[in-house]
Amino acid sequence: MDSGNSNHKEMKHQEIEHHKEMEHHKNGVPVPPPPHQHGPDRPRQYAPTGTASQVHHDENMPRVPPPSDLPIYANWACNKLTLGGGVAIFHLSSARVVVCWHGRDGYWFLPKGRRDANEESGLGAEREGFEESGYRNRLLPIPLRHCQPRPHVPHSASPASHSPFVTEPIWTQLAPNGHTHQYVLFWYIAETLPPDIEEKINKEVQHQAQETSKDPSQGRDPAVRSEHAGSETVREGNHPVPSVLAIPYQAPPRYPTFLSIEDRIAMEPPNYEPVHHPNTGVDEEEATYQSFLLPVEEAAEKLKGSIQEDVVRSGWEAICKRREMEWKAAASLAK
Repeated sequence: MDSGNSNHKEMKHQEIEHHKEMEHHKNGVPVPPPPHQHGPDRPRQYAPTGTASQVHHDENMPRVPPPSDLPIYANWACNKLTLGGGVAIFHLSSARVVVCWHGRDGYWFLPKGRRDANEESGLGAEREGFEESGYRNRLLPIPLRHCQPRPHVPHSASPASHSPFVTEPIWTQLAPNGHTHQYVLFWYIAETLPPDIEEKINKEVQHQAQETSKDPSQGRDPAVRSEHAGSETVREGNHPVPSVLAIPYQAPPRYPTFLSIEDRIAMEPPNYEPVHHPNTGVDEEEATYQSFLLPVEEAAEKLKGSIQEDVVRSGWEAICKRREMEWKAAASLAK
């Protein structure tokens, strides 16, 4: 088939899909996701979850994205570019993943959002994961085929410098943010925290809250991201006292380089349930979110037709691959 004719048909197909999107949006009708297109030269294409009327609640992502199989040239000034991050948060021992439900608009999604100024994208994704789901989390190094160079280190350096596991984004989305701004979203794989780290952070949160309450006149800085920012201020007499919930977000420590998945799972007692923190949303909309730890397959089905489905599936496949690699390495050393 003539390649020019093929490209023309594909462009026409996109125009038709965008026209359908606009009609559905105008009529308030849920928009079905576009068909998956597979092939060695074409990555799968997805649309975000939800309905067309919910697009502005889902980081302004269009229901029908443009083709993503070709590199692009593009330039955006900093005042027209927004960077964000999202996470699939896995509980390793139970093979479950955190999925959120938008209580007001009625759709499933993975936690995500804009990173703060001067914040690394991965750390911003962890924070957004906590704020929108209530589960503390940290990025999980996994085996990924990626295009980033390895750091230059001497051959005599620690084996940690040559680890096959990385915390690079597993997917990246480009989407319009209104008519003049661009949104770039990086998707990461993360894990819930082990009990000892969860307990340590909770103690630090409690301590900071107690220190803050000693000086009621300080009040609360609304410009600072806080743990459980949706909570109300406690009052002692006529003085407002910031509660334990109104303190800056506490980032967890990084995943240890030499900690295997098997040893990580062993850090939890049998039937351990990761701690869920209520009221972590930072605005009225996030206050409507509910979060659930669901089996991987069930979560993927709820996200079906979106890129988030593949984030969950690909993330879990990579986790299983890492575990398999570690088993083989341990067996080789035992010989």
